[in-house]
Amino acid sequence: CFVYDKTQSVFSIVCQRTYKLVFKNITKLLPLEESYKFHEFHSPALEDADFDNKPMVLLVGQYSTGKTSFIRYLLEQDFPGMRIGPEPTTDSFIAVMHGDTEGVIPGNALVVDPKKPFRKLNAFGNAFLNSCLIVIF
Repeated sequence: CFVYDKTQSVFSIVCQRTYKLVFKNITKLLPLEESYKFHEFHSPALEDADFDNKPMVLLVGQYSTGKTSFIRYLLEQDFPGMRIGPEPTTDSFIAVMHGDTEGVIPGNALVVDPKKPFRKLNAFGNAFLNSCLIVIF
């Protein structure tokens, strides 16, 4: 049972409960998953970068439906590599992130950076990685 203290934020309480839940499951489930090679058949094991980075939002839709315009609206600025037009203009998968310097990182370089949560994309091969890039603004 958890006693609510009015001085604690709701975020702090959720973090504590989540940590306890994850810790209990890791000590029981992880050895079982490793024994049966769960990560080889289902999904790769989570890495530190998966927990250390900020959450991500995925926008999916047909061309010219406003995905790039929506991102531009949220950011309140243009970002490198952005193209908007009536015909299909975006022919790749783009991750938009905030950083100290603006730039574009191709998908092949993206999957080798242990600080970014994109290493598992390597499993999709070079053809997919050639159509990916990360935009840092």
